[in-house]
Amino acid sequence: MNQNGSKNARRDGMVAAILEKTELPRMCRVRQSFDDTHIAQLEDEVRIQLKRPGTLDRVMPGQSIAVTAGSRGVADIARILRTVVDEIRRVGGHPFVIPAMGSHGGAVATGQLGILRGYGITEESMGCPIRATMDTVQIGTAGNGMPVRIDANAAEADGIVVIGRIASHTSFHGSHESGLMKMVTIGLGKQYGAEICHEQGFGKMERNIVSIARETIASGRILFGLGIIENAYNQTKQLASVPAELIEAEEPGLLKEAKSCKASLLVKDIDVLVVDEAGKNISGEGMDPNVTGRWSTPFASGGPEIQRIALLDLTDGSHGNAGGFGMADFSTQRAFDKMDFDQTYPNILTPTVIRPGMIPIIMANDELAIKAAIQTCNGIDKENPRVIRIRNTKKLNEILVSEALVEEVLGTPGMEMLGDPAYMQFDGDGNLV
Repeated sequence: MNQNGSKNARRDGMVAAILEKTELPRMCRVRQSFDDTHIAQLEDEVRIQLKRPGTLDRVMPGQSIAVTAGSRGVADIARILRTVVDEIRRVGGHPFVIPAMGSHGGAVATGQLGILRGYGITEESMGCPIRATMDTVQIGTAGNGMPVRIDANAAEADGIVVIGRIASHTSFHGSHESGLMKMVTIGLGKQYGAEICHEQGFGKMERNIVSIARETIASGRILFGLGIIENAYNQTKQLASVPAELIEAEEPGLLKEAKSCKASLLVKDIDVLVVDEAGKNISGEGMDPNVTGRWSTPFASGGPEIQRIALLDLTDGSHGNAGGFGMADFSTQRAFDKMDFDQTYPNILTPTVIRPGMIPIIMANDELAIKAAIQTCNGIDKENPRVIRIRNTKKLNEILVSEALVEEVLGTPGMEMLGDPAYMQFDGDGNLV
């Protein structure tokens, strides 16, 4: 029995015997090229952004200022946060950091502190206190009738600065998706805010985010926001400071820019996608559906056509949160053993979307998971399947493609062959080396 009480998959049992004749294709290394524009002098750019009227100039000497820190794996978040904290202190404010991540971290303060620590965000690295609580206080009622609640520590501050990456959401599309408005509503709202905002489903998600954030901003507690846009290589491409009252109006333009920067798979017709790792530090659903084409709700769409997904592992940075696991068809015993139900299920129960919390078919090792994915495809050339292997959905600059895709790669702008075809290599336990 493994740590979750289930029987171990066998790498030499009947499943292995059934898949023994399934052939794995030779794979070729390929480079995908995207725009790599990014900010070279990050701290300098933060300081430039904070010179915009209506941002840092709103911090008065002696004021306590809460600064939000989210749970997504933003590439430069520790450096950006530290610079904002330093600038608040320079003008006489007393900053402190708060975890702002809805129900993540198992919906407990210690879990959320652990997530921040994994990103290098500690009291020592920030040079200021970090105050974590799941307690909230009601500060008003939104136009849609929903109570508006924010982090209890933030509510006691003289002002709040919201910092967050602006990006596509994994479950709905709209003018406001993941960004500063969502940080105000769900980040500051903690588990309570996440639950009340999600309870009507993702079809009304944008409306609820905007309605609740609008009330919080109108309260005067939010001073300004700092939006982060990343390029396809997970580097900071753009920073945008926004006075609180302009966040709603300016965020749609920033979201449009963020979507134009996203990495993608330039080949769109795929039999099997092999994903080495997934996790909450990669995407809200472990694997970005913009890359996989697997959406958990009917309120978002797009991406490639893929018959089967084999997910091989969960990142250590996910802290056992396997949200999105269910979007794969096959996975491994290794990945399943890393799943922590108490970390995963609060993040499934709160948004009321259950498919991402389901468990895929578990295979004993990488080799069997990949073979099973190929074997169960319908209507394909199983002697020459169209297979792509990626590290994760954030790192798409170098991928592996099967020989069946070589001709298409050679004719696709932005794709370049880097090596000759070779079979995937497995260790004695059947896992990729």
